[in-house]
Amino acid sequence: MGYPNAMTMPTTVAPAISGILPAQAIRRLADAGAILPDHPFDAGQVQPASLDLRLGGIAYRVRASFLPGRAATIADKLADLALHQFDLSAGAVLETGCVYVVPLIERLALPADIAAAANPKSSTGRIDVFTRVIADGVTSFDTVPAGYHGRLYAEICPQTFPIVVRQGSKLSQLRLRLGDPRESDTALAALHSASPLVSGGTADIEGGIALSVELAAPVGGLVGYRAKRNTGVVDVDRPGACAIEDFWEPITTAGAKGRLILDPDEFYILASKEAVTIPPTHASEMMPFNPLVGEFRVHYAGFMDPGFGHAEAGGVGARVVLEVRSHTVPFILEDGQIIGRLVYERMLERPDALYGEGLGSNYQGQGLKLSKHFR
Repeated sequence: MGYPNAMTMPTTVAPAISGILPAQAIRRLADAGAILPDHPFDAGQVQPASLDLRLGGIAYRVRASFLPGRAATIADKLADLALHQFDLSAGAVLETGCVYVVPLIERLALPADIAAAANPKSSTGRIDVFTRVIADGVTSFDTVPAGYHGRLYAEICPQTFPIVVRQGSKLSQLRLRLGDPRESDTALAALHSASPLVSGGTADIEGGIALSVELAAPVGGLVGYRAKRNTGVVDVDRPGACAIEDFWEPITTAGAKGRLILDPDEFYILASKEAVTIPPTHASEMMPFNPLVGEFRVHYAGFMDPGFGHAEAGGVGARVVLEVRSHTVPFILEDGQIIGRLVYERMLERPDALYGEGLGSNYQGQGLKLSKHFR
């Protein structure tokens, strides 16, 4: 493998030729010069199975979302598409419906056998900020090919709430992988049989573990939230600064039917019926959209780290919070309806700290929960 210090596999996992890199391997990559931040890492920036990415000091308002194409750089595109640029050092408001591109503090010089994928952080998805990572000469979003050398950029488009960001704000995270560590359905079934990965009943395993939506509660019980329009701003770096009632309308059950009609282009926070466990040997990702189950998106921030909902890390199962947006037409969700699938991937080695183990993890053991910004 193209990085120093051979990985030492835990005794609970057979040696693998593929896997997600844990925190200690990410730090080793940085020490070897494969991750090149313009400023030293912040405390807690390296997560159990991912690296938080920080915004740089300049933002560009652009006419539209774009990909560079194989023969172009992001800088080339910005020279053509940028409407104006502004400084983020003291903080700035990003307006809803506008598209921004921000160079990230982290650059990459990856070994030939290490690739990466990006995803919004959980708190980013829960405030309906659509953000993706783009890279020079790469023809897809949130994808960094093995051996990539160059800068990374965040494309940011707040959908519902205007947000305040600044240099150093963390909206996205990067997961690095060697080979293809995704578990087959057979291996996933065996893993679930040895230690249940989801609570209740027989797991539906086909291309991942199926998750369903929780809409049944006593009459008047809370099952979700719908975002309000024309609100104040959300400062992404200020936990607990916003009052829930100023930004969200609670959704309560209307009776025994457990049914919710999604209005087009409204944003909802719901929760899975199942409680999920991610063992220390694995990481997971929620597949964000499946047109076979409906024309709606169910998850913006899909990465779940080793230890999420795991008893050893203080979790004992955790619901998956769903960021839901319907497209084009109203859509009826029924209680227990399958809304997505959870894919599990092997870790290359056990992380030196699990999600929830003294890391300030905001969503360990969660039920229905808004982002950390609301009180």
